[in-house]
Amino acid sequence: MEKQSKLRTVIGEYVVLTCATLIMAAGIYLFRFPNHFSFGGVTGFAVILSALFPISASGVTTVMNVGLLILGLVILGRSFGIKTIYVTMLLSGTLSLAERFFPMTEPLTDEPLLELIFAVVVPAIASAVFFNMNASSGGTDIIAMIMTKYTKMNITTTLMLADVAVAISAFFIFDAETGLYSVCGLLAKSLVIDSVIENINLCKVFTIICSDPEPISEFILHQLKRGVTTYKAIGGYKKEEKTVIITIMSRSQAIELRNFIRINEPSAFIAISNSSEIIGNGFHRPL
Repeated sequence: MEKQSKLRTVIGEYVVLTCATLIMAAGIYLFRFPNHFSFGGVTGFAVILSALFPISASGVTTVMNVGLLILGLVILGRSFGIKTIYVTMLLSGTLSLAERFFPMTEPLTDEPLLELIFAVVVPAIASAVFFNMNASSGGTDIIAMIMTKYTKMNITTTLMLADVAVAISAFFIFDAETGLYSVCGLLAKSLVIDSVIENINLCKVFTIICSDPEPISEFILHQLKRGVTTYKAIGGYKKEEKTVIITIMSRSQAIELRNFIRINEPSAFIAISNSSEIIGNGFHRPL
């Protein structure tokens, strides 16, 4: 029974990874490649190299990703994630197939700003899903993993400088407009990824102060299937003994709990806060 549950979990994870990879491929192929947007990373290098040499951007992406995968496997060994290998190979294969069967010689529209938005947001959503599942789309992330293992360099700064160099090179390889769009895309990419990850993991933290904690605790434990921590406290104004309940749950469960308390314990005091990183049983496991 436990093996079946684990198998379903693994299958579900790879279904999500597959969907996210296809979404990323669509964003890169439909919006980034035809407009020559260079936000850094392997696809950014691919856009630049395809403009300098008679090779396709998807072909460069495939070659670089495969080379970096081999490098990661040789250097990192077992610590190199199978999810990253799967996503990287699927992304490279999808881009190659798209170029073969659906070649694009020009942008979808004549609105570069609109296409920039999709070129940033669509792949960034997929990247956020990867990072949230301890995976990545490979590329420069593999270099970061290798550098983290063997050096004390600031990886974030190093990769950001490399991305900035790629974005700035778009000024000279293409034109000022493409260069400016590329820099804007680079700045927006990290903000979108952070925002999406935060919203994916967002939970509601309840601090409930009440006189009768039993109905609330029972509802949380048995109806919402969430944990409860309670302790006694003394009110500073009336010096009355109260019970403080602390619990954490999803946003949909938070609505149910709030409505339950409003009906069954209307005198309770409730403080609700957001948290995007909860580590423990029922939430994220420590890395």
